[in-house]
Amino acid sequence: MVRCMGKKTYRYIYGPVPSWRLGSSLGIDPISRGEKVCTFDCTYCQIGKTICLTDERKIFVPSKGIIEELNSLPPLNIDYITFSGTGEPTLAENLGEMIKAVKQIRLEKVAVLTNSSLVHREDVMKDLFLADFVVCKLDASSQDVFERINRPIRNIKIGIVIRAIKDFKKYYKGKMALQIMFMEENKIYAKEIARIAKEINPDEVQLNTPLRPCGIKPLTKGEMAEIEEYFCSLNTVSVYRAEKKRVKPISSEDTLKRRGKI
Repeated sequence: MVRCMGKKTYRYIYGPVPSWRLGSSLGIDPISRGEKVCTFDCTYCQIGKTICLTDERKIFVPSKGIIEELNSLPPLNIDYITFSGTGEPTLAENLGEMIKAVKQIRLEKVAVLTNSSLVHREDVMKDLFLADFVVCKLDASSQDVFERINRPIRNIKIGIVIRAIKDFKKYYKGKMALQIMFMEENKIYAKEIARIAKEINPDEVQLNTPLRPCGIKPLTKGEMAEIEEYFCSLNTVSVYRAEKKRVKPISSEDTLKRRGKI
């Protein structure tokens, strides 16, 4: 989990990297510890199998370490500082503290990419309220499909996740996007997922299909275009037609490969 740039070692920062909806984004991994820690073990995850499947929040990375590395970076032209990384970032108990600290020393907006599994928790919701842009995952409309695709830790239920996303959107003051990964397993439920998306009413809906190496076959452009029609009343963008900005990464090639960026 160590990325190098010159003589400086970067343990928690792995950007800027290309992102089709965040422009150029400086990634921060708040749970970096050499293994994937998550509430899900998604079939399509480019990082690979979840080593530690948990819903317990704790401090993985000291906030001070993140700030020290941010302060040591050279000048960068980026749009967002994004918390994501090797698993679910809301598992970091000090996520809110890190967001506040980043905003004290950087001018860029802060984004968080979450799988939505812990959004129902009051402490997690309060942390996410501090971000400028939150991207919530929703790949299923039923528990059966949820378990087949996202393979969550046993006590996480899709009904609770959906209600939590709705509540979050109701009170959140920043920009909120709903990110959906479509594949053979859930494409026939696109209409139902679209109905739920309309109830949530996000600022943006991001329609994905697994284009990075993961063992799951992506849907075609035609299939994604058909799915997009169900979301036509929403502000929707699909991965096949999204403009992709070209940026220069500071992470090593090995790190980028493990994160599915190249």
